[in-house]
Amino acid sequence: MRIGDAAAAVGTTPRALRFYEQRGLLPPPPRTRSGQRDYGPRELAVLRVIRELLALGLTVEDLRGVAGRLPLLAVHPVPRCGTAAADRGGPGVVGEAVVERRIAALDTEIERLTRLRDGLRAGLSAQRGGDRPRRSTAR
Repeated sequence: MRIGDAAAAVGTTPRALRFYEQRGLLPPPPRTRSGQRDYGPRELAVLRVIRELLALGLTVEDLRGVAGRLPLLAVHPVPRCGTAAADRGGPGVVGEAVVERRIAALDTEIERLTRLRDGLRAGLSAQRGGDRPRRSTAR
């Protein structure tokens, strides 16, 4: 399957596939006689894993350190939360350290954004003279 078809099959662009290959997340796929990338079922399975992990909030840099293990997730997917297999725990293929670092980075970013929001809210309140009721932040 050519790069455009492979990209469409996993919900991304050909440019993203080339980027994953350049960054070491995806081994270079076999080439046709004319030199075009030829993606097969194994490559598509790894691409789906990459896309799913990125959608969960991991970064390309997070995945670079475990790129060699990504094909394992394609063969043995991580069980979904709430299933008996997921409840057993364990470090998983991606690795606890990678996930813990990403969670810490997200917590730091949430704290930064919370301070920014609170500062903006305080500035707006001061500009209004503090006489308007504050909107609830509960959603």
